[in-house]
Amino acid sequence: MDNRSRYLRSLVIDALEGGGRGHVGSSMSLVEILRVLYDDILRVRPDQPDWPERDRCILSKGHGCLTWYAILADKGFFSKEELLMQCRPDALLGGHPERAHQPGVEASTGSLGHGLSIGIGLALGLRIKGSDARTFVITGDGELGEGSIWEGALHAAKHKLDSLTVLVDYNKLQSYGRVVEVADLEPLADKWRAFGWTAREVDGHDVEALRAALQALPFEPGQPSVLICHTVKGKGLDFAEHNAEWHHKAKVRDTDVAAMRDALARA
Repeated sequence: MDNRSRYLRSLVIDALEGGGRGHVGSSMSLVEILRVLYDDILRVRPDQPDWPERDRCILSKGHGCLTWYAILADKGFFSKEELLMQCRPDALLGGHPERAHQPGVEASTGSLGHGLSIGIGLALGLRIKGSDARTFVITGDGELGEGSIWEGALHAAKHKLDSLTVLVDYNKLQSYGRVVEVADLEPLADKWRAFGWTAREVDGHDVEALRAALQALPFEPGQPSVLICHTVKGKGLDFAEHNAEWHHKAKVRDTDVAAMRDALARA
């Protein structure tokens, strides 16, 4: 793990400390995915969050928003001071993203399975307007159990939306157990291909591999793209990795924060 990935995770810990609660494991698995998107891929203007020609990014797994907030703050969409206030009364940042409230957020998410359909609508609208802006949707793996995901996948393929990309945060662990035991997704890449998408797989913590894959978009002209990112839930915090108990913490104590900072320093 390099210094930038550690730094972004430290901002997530700041938000956990400030709010005293949050999704720990679900946020840590996302860091490199969002880092590469915002550092290298997305066309955005932090000082003009509603710039018409921006690329659209939707965090469909809205419970992982602490990492999104950290990235948006780092890029200047809002002050890093806001991270220390998340989930407090009258705070800018809540436990899930809110479109009308937070600069840089394209859709209010958290009810799983909705983000892809919203992204498809945005991509179609941009096409109608003649825009070359792209749309990216980040889903969780447990979220792929929602039927609306696959209905949307069929729709996107029908309309040949090659401006649309889905990134799957495939950390193999949902809130109450292993994905393979709750509802096995394999063979996941072949499922997407059967629905008319071009699918590739990558180590979701390998910055160079993520960058190379996303710079090759679209994977196939005339088809939507899906990048299955193999990740580790809780990445960077050894005691939280692969541990469903750290999916969400309703109360983050000072001792938890100290343990997270110590683990991150050793990562």
